[in-house]
Amino acid sequence: MTRTHHAPYEVLARHQHAHGFAALVLSGRYAEAGDTGCHRVEPGDVLIHQAFESHIDRFAGGGAEVLVLPLPLPWTGPLLGRVDVADDIVRTAEHDARAAVALLAGAILARRSEPYDWPDLLARALRDDPALGLAAWSDAQGLHRGSVSRGFRQLFGVTPARFRLIARTHRAIRVLLDTGAAPGDIAYDCGFADQAHLTRAIRALCATSPARLRASVRSA
Repeated sequence: MTRTHHAPYEVLARHQHAHGFAALVLSGRYAEAGDTGCHRVEPGDVLIHQAFESHIDRFAGGGAEVLVLPLPLPWTGPLLGRVDVADDIVRTAEHDARAAVALLAGAILARRSEPYDWPDLLARALRDDPALGLAAWSDAQGLHRGSVSRGFRQLFGVTPARFRLIARTHRAIRVLLDTGAAPGDIAYDCGFADQAHLTRAIRALCATSPARLRASVRSA
């Protein structure tokens, strides 16, 4: 358990976490743009981060204080929600982090993150359909294709094409860890060219092979 304090207008450049955690906002406000889209949070909100996710955090003028709780595998609740027992969770976390996570899991109510502008909309579309054609989406929105790539990267720290590959890789990892499906079948079902393509994508994101990732999580 960690309580982090962030200065007014602080920006945390895009970074990755190797392990899952819950971020409970205790005070202040910030916007996070990452692998699950763009979320704007305030006191009482909870953001769930799965292992190997990356994001950028931009804090508002009042800064923020955030309680970070490591998550045991697996997390089956919402990725964004609110709790009305934040003080109880903080007190519990001071002596038992696992009990605090259990309290959070029982109290969290899902909250939808509404899109703020077109990069939010594109990120959501790419997560819903990693095979989405960027040119067709840009044309449908009446946006210049080059401007879409630049604007998206400014907010998320990666190009739309890279974001799409990451979304596809996270989807494949979920299938890999939740089922006994063969990597070759997962590659086909998740839109990779072949098993070697899937292996390269997982290695780039997680620094390990699909087989070792599956074995390590199951042993944990």
